[in-house]
Amino acid sequence: MNLRQLTIEEFNAFAQNYTEYSVYQTSEYGLVMENQGFNILIVGLVDFNNNILAASVLLVEKYLAFKYAYAPRGFLIDYHNVDLLKTFTTKLKKYLAKLDIVAIKLNPMIIKNIHSPKTKSIDTNNQYNNTFSNLKKLGFYHYGYNFYFEALKPRYEAIIDINKPYYILFNEIEKEYRTKIRGAERNGIKIYKGKQSDLNHMYLHSKKKYPRDITYFEDLYYSFSKNNMIEFYYAKLDTTVYLEEIQKKYHEIDQKSAVINNMILSNPGKSGTKLINKKIYYDNLLANYNKNLVTATNFLKNNPDGVVLASTLIVAYRDTVYILMDGYDPKYRMFNAKHLLIWKLIEKYSKLGYKKFNLGGMSNPELDDNKYKGLNEFKTNFGAKVYEYAGDFELITNNAKYFMYKNTLPIKNILKK
Repeated sequence: MNLRQLTIEEFNAFAQNYTEYSVYQTSEYGLVMENQGFNILIVGLVDFNNNILAASVLLVEKYLAFKYAYAPRGFLIDYHNVDLLKTFTTKLKKYLAKLDIVAIKLNPMIIKNIHSPKTKSIDTNNQYNNTFSNLKKLGFYHYGYNFYFEALKPRYEAIIDINKPYYILFNEIEKEYRTKIRGAERNGIKIYKGKQSDLNHMYLHSKKKYPRDITYFEDLYYSFSKNNMIEFYYAKLDTTVYLEEIQKKYHEIDQKSAVINNMILSNPGKSGTKLINKKIYYDNLLANYNKNLVTATNFLKNNPDGVVLASTLIVAYRDTVYILMDGYDPKYRMFNAKHLLIWKLIEKYSKLGYKKFNLGGMSNPELDDNKYKGLNEFKTNFGAKVYEYAGDFELITNNAKYFMYKNTLPIKNILKK
């Protein structure tokens, strides 16, 4: 067996038939990161008949005199096949050493546990301990089980099984979220498929969340659009419909309030506590809707063409849909536009026959004191299960140069500040 560089066509043909995969293990993602300053290297282990047995897209970063490689979501390999893993590791170390690459970091898609928040149950991968032990024996250093977002890619991902009728998927969403979704639609929020020229919405909604500039979004769109894998969607408020809905609600509450007032006036001195409390309730409600009416009127006046409230960039790869980026305008959080946007995408791709909807990373769902509790609940409330992976590993490929590289890291960190 031999390890050699693969063409993009060779790698894509192999990846399309591999059972475990991620959007971050694609040549398209590699090309995106090449535009972000990395060198892309695609390697594969082939047998004597030139059949590919394992492969990986590697992102190589150069710093001073050193080169360091990354394999986001790990290699395309059967990690449970000890002999194959050993051969691939041995030959990869030699191959990278010849290229003066000091080490490689990866966070493989080796599932440790699958958490089901709704049933509060955990399914454990029975093969995990053996696989983990084999990696350690082959010289892979484990960075530990991080709880948040310290790893190369999130150690926890929220994934929805959408291989079922859309109406069942909707019923599996938490009741509170179903109410928000219906309310968002009634208030005039509509979902649109955007173009590359609309990506500025995505950038504005997410620039505080992702440390990327607008060129990164454009690179994503350009690279994945070659094979029609990427789509951009946004949620836009129709301010005319919103005003009409507020007017309708105001009128309904005004009528109910008038009925109660008449009941009290027709029975002076005999109105019970229950009726008085109802009057107070509707008076307060009417006052709130009166404020909303003023807000909605001004909203239409200032934004006659509507307002973009939330956006998301998705990639459909094989049978899975991935949210690569998403965001919303926090000023308009009360409209729940992102709730409706996510649901409409789940509904769409379920009808198209996709099997999984990956909402992206989250933190450890088992932590009681969790600073990302809101993020976790948002994703699991859509019915997602939480996939827990092994975390980051590092394989040193050149011991002498690696030691020198590690000593330069404090300088690198200072320069980044």
